[in-house]
Amino acid sequence: MSALRHPLQLLPGIVLSVLVAAAALAAAWAEQVFLGEAWLEGLVLAILFGAAISSIARITPAFRPGIDFCAKAVLEVAIVLLGASISLAALGDAGFGLVGGIVGVVVLSLVAGYTISRALGLSRGLATLVACGNSICGNSAIAAAAPVIRAEASDVAASLSFTAFLSILVVLLLPVIYAAIGMSAVQSGVLAGLTVYAVPQVLAAAAPAGPIGIQVGTLVKLVRVLMLGPVIFLLGLTHGRKTGMKLTFFEMVPWFIIGFLAMMGLRSADLIPAPALPLMHATSGFLTIIAMAALGLTVDIRSVMKSGARVILAALLSLTVLGMVSYALIRLLGVV
Repeated sequence: MSALRHPLQLLPGIVLSVLVAAAALAAAWAEQVFLGEAWLEGLVLAILFGAAISSIARITPAFRPGIDFCAKAVLEVAIVLLGASISLAALGDAGFGLVGGIVGVVVLSLVAGYTISRALGLSRGLATLVACGNSICGNSAIAAAAPVIRAEASDVAASLSFTAFLSILVVLLLPVIYAAIGMSAVQSGVLAGLTVYAVPQVLAAAAPAGPIGIQVGTLVKLVRVLMLGPVIFLLGLTHGRKTGMKLTFFEMVPWFIIGFLAMMGLRSADLIPAPALPLMHATSGFLTIIAMAALGLTVDIRSVMKSGARVILAALLSLTVLGMVSYALIRLLGVV
């Protein structure tokens, strides 16, 4: 009988999560219309809206099953679909030197971000999320890493919120840096691709460098995003070892990561019909926003603010290291 009632138990929380996600998308649309650009993405607004509701209103236990379902199962499906938006085809055009350099930058940034965060007293989970967000692809990397390392909801909320703040800062500062040190269009694109979190933000940051800067920035960003699969795979392995649990391969590497890599392989082999790709990408994005809304609904914003200063300092210092290493790579490879 309980099994039959279970879907109905999920319904209130699912409906609430979807409504919060819809409100976030509407707010992002309003930003685009009235401000000319969505400074805060729908994903970030969803978790902020959810956290605000959770902090102001008292969410009854009847909503919890559905909220937990959206925060976990829905997010896992979104991550699998995300793999279909990534292809390996462009790597050959980038040149092995640049590709190897990008991989090295991501690895160094991960190590530096984690070390800085731990030195500032952040928990292992939060330090891992900050490092992944800064080094790979911001919110998407945080969302993918969180279930693998079993991160606390408050840690995910904190890392997403402050990563969003820094992503805006980077987009605003990069054009100033291009002009200040006289970077070429190609150099500007490489720097944008290595330091900016989301692809749309890369386009915005590289736009002052012109079409060439945008193309280069997008390609470099693609290589960074491709690091998500291997990093999440390793996190699954190391998390199992650190907790002392005797886990099977499929327990250490969650099903959705295998699904993510499988989707990426299918896309690279052109086995996914082209008309299906935009729908899969849009579905992944919407499901992620629903999952983040649910995650926000589990968080009391007051607990997030307690570690706010340390989180933003850790993210800022990590981002500074990423920028310095990225610029050094540009000089080392002689990018002109």
